[in-house]
Amino acid sequence: MDLLRTLLFVPGDRQRMLERAPRAGADAIVIDLEDAVPRAEKRTARTLVRTLLPKLIASSVPVFVRVNNVHSGLTRDDVMAIVRPGLAGVVHPKTDAPQDLRDLDVLLREAELKHKVRPGDICVIPLIESPIAVLHCEAIALASDRVMALSLGGEDYTKALGVKRDAGGAALAHARGVIATVAAAFGMLAIDTPFADIKDARGLAADAELAQSMGFKGKYLIHPDQAAPVNAIFAPSKDDIAYAHRVVAAAALAAKQRRGTIAMDGAMIDAPIVARAQDVIALAERIAANKK
Repeated sequence: MDLLRTLLFVPGDRQRMLERAPRAGADAIVIDLEDAVPRAEKRTARTLVRTLLPKLIASSVPVFVRVNNVHSGLTRDDVMAIVRPGLAGVVHPKTDAPQDLRDLDVLLREAELKHKVRPGDICVIPLIESPIAVLHCEAIALASDRVMALSLGGEDYTKALGVKRDAGGAALAHARGVIATVAAAFGMLAIDTPFADIKDARGLAADAELAQSMGFKGKYLIHPDQAAPVNAIFAPSKDDIAYAHRVVAAAALAAKQRRGTIAMDGAMIDAPIVARAQDVIALAERIAANKK
């Protein structure tokens, strides 16, 4: 599950939106039992999600569920309702410390055993949403073998800082840098925060391009219309792919001729550039396979 360019949040209490979500074009959907559902509607939403999950999972689009935080008193009921074979994973909000994920792991293991899911199959994506979480980011990444990605919750983070999110991304720059670096260090994906203004296509593109340039591999979405443009930003362009193939071909020719240096278009091509080109080709192939 290394192709998560777009993860679409869908409120867990909105049946029609849930039923339509797999057709939105996102790489994954995230059913939200946390912020999108009022406390008085949590139980109803949980029941609805439990009923719809088999059909959603059968759609072949990976399904995650954002449960309520382990300190909420709601997590066990959430986990028991949604863990089942085929569920891709759980998004855990407001993850401030590694112990949060250890506590979640206990609940997931209990639910896996009850619902005949192989222990450890349910992955976890923690949301980093506070300054203390940024400071604990490395420990959070290593807290559980279930952690497959680190993700950013920008609104809570900037609220904690006492600032507004700015168009240039300055308010999130440090958090993004930490999350992208820690995720890369431990072979995980970095997933960027949602862009809230669904009518601002230019703002969305700029925000996604900035995150992509910093090392993020995907982005949360809050509206289906955001899927196509963000998918494109987190995918190599035709020019990128063509250049990558030329680099790999030049490297192969140099190796055949037993040359230690590679020159192309008047520039020297070294090992990291070749490796990056190979990554671009591999990503393009995964995207193409995902469309079939």
